[in-house]
Amino acid sequence: MVKITRIGRRSACGLFLASLLMAGQVDALEPEHEIRRLMLATEEAVTGENWGEAGEYLNRLQQLEGDKPADYYYFRGRVMLEAGHFNEARAALERYVSRAGEDGEHYRDALNLITRVEKERKQEGANASENGQDKSEPVAIIEPAGEESLENLKQLYLAESDEQALVIHANTLLGAAGWRADQRIVRLDQPADIAYTLDRRNDTISIQESRREDNDRVVRTTESLGVFGVNPQVEWNCESSTSSCWIYDPRDGSRLMKLSEDRERAREIARTLGRLIKTMQGASQSGS
Repeated sequence: MVKITRIGRRSACGLFLASLLMAGQVDALEPEHEIRRLMLATEEAVTGENWGEAGEYLNRLQQLEGDKPADYYYFRGRVMLEAGHFNEARAALERYVSRAGEDGEHYRDALNLITRVEKERKQEGANASENGQDKSEPVAIIEPAGEESLENLKQLYLAESDEQALVIHANTLLGAAGWRADQRIVRLDQPADIAYTLDRRNDTISIQESRREDNDRVVRTTESLGVFGVNPQVEWNCESSTSSCWIYDPRDGSRLMKLSEDRERAREIARTLGRLIKTMQGASQSGS
């Protein structure tokens, strides 16, 4: 009889502990506290040079709503540098310097890391040249074209506005720039493994990614890019090692769109996205 009572008490205790664990899972921290928690975890991982773990925390931080502290960009820059993503590392470190200023805890280190990025990119380019490889080309800075070109686009696409013409033009280019794992045979009647479409909603550019999985299931995700405070100079780059070109996010320099390895088309897509951002910014200012 006593034995049964003990078992019952243990079961009750187990159920109580399980309920506590479930309650902890349901009652998540509010965003501002979760940001602080993940920032502490990121700092600890970076200090311990656990770069993969730090990258996971940074990815979770990026998905959270709310303003990120300046140190977020410093840690992001360090992780990207260790991963060899030099464009993204420099963009994040420059963002940190801009936000934290000279009084920032990591200000001097961030400046030194930007210099290190320059040296490593230069060394990487020299090594590629010695090996006869065209690994990547310098990042292109896109200057928006004049009003005459926009007028021509409006006539070409029978668009009612500059913004509409640029969206149509971007989607026309993106339709032929889908990335495929197998680059040997490219058939336009077969959908790409990764493809993108743009849409304009008020002061926001909506970027939809369609990613085809192994079972031919298509997963669609949408990224919203608000144009306020965004630099319209959009960077891009191509990598022979991955048979792909990248359009970089003008907000933080992270990879935004993965395209097929066509340099001219990637250049024009980046240029068109930059023109769209600047045109939408001008329309918002003139309407205010």
